[in-house]
Formats: sequence, C-alpha cells, structure tokens
Amino acid sequence: MKKSSLVTKLVVTFALVVATGFVLMAVVLTMWFQNYFLERNRADLEETTTVASSSVPRYLNKEIDDTELLQSLSLIKGVEKGDILLVDASGYVFFVTNTAYEETMFTQFDFPDRSGLLSGNSIEVNGTRNPVTGEEMSLYIKPVIASQAYQGAIVVYTPMEKIWEPLNEIYVRLWTMTIIAVLLSALLIYYIAQRMLFRPLVELNNIARKISKGEVNQRVLVTSNDEIGQLSESFNSMAESLEKTDKNRRDFLSNISHELRSPITSIRGFIAGILDGIIPMDKERDYLKIVYDEIQRLTRLVNDLLDLSAMESGKFSFKMTELDINEIVRICVTRFETKINDKALKVNVTLEGDHLYVAGDRDRLIQVLTNLTDNAVKHCMDNGHINIQTKIKGKKVHVSVYNDGHPISDEDIRYIWDRFYKGDKSRTNKVSTGLGLPIVRNIITQFGEDIWVENKGQGVIFTFTLSMT
Repeated sequence: MKKSSLVTKLVVTFALVVATGFVLMAVVLTMWFQNYFLERNRADLEETTTVASSSVPRYLNKEIDDTELLQSLSLIKGVEKGDILLVDASGYVFFVTNTAYEETMFTQFDFPDRSGLLSGNSIEVNGTRNPVTGEEMSLYIKPVIASQAYQGAIVVYTPMEKIWEPLNEIYVRLWTMTIIAVLLSALLIYYIAQRMLFRPLVELNNIARKISKGEVNQRVLVTSNDEIGQLSESFNSMAESLEKTDKNRRDFLSNISHELRSPITSIRGFIAGILDGIIPMDKERDYLKIVYDEIQRLTRLVNDLLDLSAMESGKFSFKMTELDINEIVRICVTRFETKINDKALKVNVTLEGDHLYVAGDRDRLIQVLTNLTDNAVKHCMDNGHINIQTKIKGKKVHVSVYNDGHPISDEDIRYIWDRFYKGDKSRTNKVSTGLGLPIVRNIITQFGEDIWVENKGQGVIFTFTLSMT
C-alpha cells in the first residue's frame, strides 16, 4: 500500500510538471499561431486591397461599370467569405458586394479612426460586431489615395469564424499532440521510476526486513553508480557491520562461556573431591591453592569485562591530571621484577630526561603499562630482551614497549585488539584473559591518543602517544 502511494505521488508530481511544461508550450504556440494568422490575414488584405483600390477612382469617374469593379474587388483576399463596402471621400457608402448591405447604401459609415484613415493608414479591428448581420467580424479598412488625395475607402468585413477555421484545425492537432505527449511522458516516467527507483527501494526494504529478523548475511545487488547505487552500497556496508557485530557477539558468548566454564569446572571438581574425601587431607592445602588461583582468575576476568564494558559504553570516568610518565614506567617495571628474574630477561629502560610530564589518568596509565609489560614478559623467551622507552616527538610523548619474542603474523595483527583473541588460538592459557590489549586500546583511545603495534626486527613493539603538558 505504501509502495503504491509513493509511486502514485511521484508519478503524479512528475506528470504534472511535464504536463505543465507541455501546456505552457501549447499555449505559447497557440498565441503565436493566432498572431501569425491575424498578421498574415492583414498582410494579404493590405496587398490585395492595394491592387483593387486603383479601380475605385475609375469607377467614381464612370470609367468602368459595376461588373468591372466587381472583377477588380474579387482580387481582395477572402472576398468569397466576407463582404466589401466602398465608401466615398465624404464617408458615404456607394457600393456593396452583398445585397444584405443595401440598407447601408448612401448612409454615413462610422469609421473607428477617420483621422488615421485620412493620413493614409489602414485600420484593422478584430472581434467587432457587424452592424447588419450581428456576427463577430474582422473589420479592415483601406484608404483609397489617388493623385495624393483621399478618394474614399474600401471596407472589408471578414467573419472571425472564417479566419479561425484553419487555425482551429491546427489547435485540435496541437492539443491532441500535447495530451498524447503528456500521457506518454507519464507512462515513461512511471516505467523509469519503477525500474530505477521503486524496484531497488522495494528490494532494500525486503532485505531490511530479513536483516531485522536475524538474516544478517543478506545483501542488496548493486546495479548502478547513482544515488540508489550508493545507498545500496551503504546498506551493504551496514549489513556487513551488523553481520560482523553479530559474529562478534556469538564469538564473545562462546569465548566468555569457555573462559568461565574452565575455572568453574576446576573449582567444582576440587571442592567436590575434598568434600567427598577423594583428595587426601595432606593434599587439601595444595588443591585449595589451585582453587584460590582459579577464583583469582575469575575475578580478573570479571573485572576486565566490567572495565571494558564501561569503557565501550562511555560510562567510564577518567581523572585527567598532570603526571610523570617516567615515574609510572619505573613503577611498572619494578612490579614485574620477580617475573623478569624468573625468565632471566634483560630489560632496557630508556627515558627522556628524569621527569616527563603528560596529561592522563594515573591509575589507567599504570593499567596500560602493566598490561603491555605483562604482554612483553609473557611472549619473551627465557633470556630474552625487553626495551621500554619514552621519547618526545613534537608536542607528543611516544611510549613504546618492545619484546624480542616471535613476530605477530599478518593475520593475527588484524585481530590483536579484539576481545578474547589469542594469537596461538589456545584457550587453555590460564594466565591471560584475552582482554588486556582491548582494555589498553580503549583507555588510550578515550584519552584522545593513538596506539599501534608493528613487527620490528625479531620482535614486536607496541607504541602509544600522550600529550605533553
């Protein structure tokens, strides 16, 4: 119903616009033809009355008779359709071609503009009433000049109906063609609109309905490069985004289910073993330590999820202050001293000056550097190298954390910021929650800064920026 309404409205609108154009053109042509025919009629009368006027003085001088005068007047254009009166210099009618005008013989003729006539100018009046027949006439009066003296006038009455007769035939053809053109234009507009506009919109609507029902793999076929084609491409981009979001949601549910199931299963198994007496009492402490570690892992996972959710929803607040980034680097390296010593890692810390002040949230920057340092320690082989550096570049401070572990593959580097993504595809890692790097990126992004990762030499380097104060 809505589609039909839209089609009707647009087609009617376009048809009215086109019809208005055709009608205006037809009106202009009608007026042009009307003026053309009247001007053509005037020119013909001027020419033929000029030829016939030479016989009037001769008739008045008795040089020719009525028959010869009628022959001369028969040259006047349209005489077979109209009536001719001859008026002398005194303004009296002395000759008529139609007996219906005999009552006007030897009566004073009422000229519309006698002074103009005496000056030698012809007079034309269209639409006047004939005083004898009462018909609508075209009145044309030609002065007769002989020996530079006004000798009288030739008065020609032509019925307007006779003038309009050929013009009406043209009007009928013109307006018939106009109506046909409007109808064909409406049909053409309907066809083009249906093919180029409404069908793609209907397809878009149908695909949108399917996507709303969960079929996010649906796509619109793009067949043009115009606005509809661009809309289709944008729609497909949106559908791809929705499909990716839906896939991320499913992956998230799958990942979180797996991450929660593993420690919960361990905790339940060990506690059940202790309660059932399967685990010897002298081993209970060891198993309770494992249970405690699993609970700690669950706590980290839940806290990371809550932090990440708050950041992505924009509900995470930051306390932006001026702080010494070099001090934070030292604190974070100190915290990992035990793990560094356990793997016999060589850590090289290069700082720009003793103090380097930047704008940021202290706790969140400690979290960022802790996660990046922890990531570097985990991926370093025993006796490996870690380089942490702060450096001023323009109005920014670049903080980088490098480890000489295995480089990240091109496939993995695309997804390294995704939640729960682990490059080794292993889900048995009980140390990492797979949320550290996404949290790091969210914090840096909400600071209005940049962070990136790249393979460098035999290892990997993470770099982020901070604004100087």
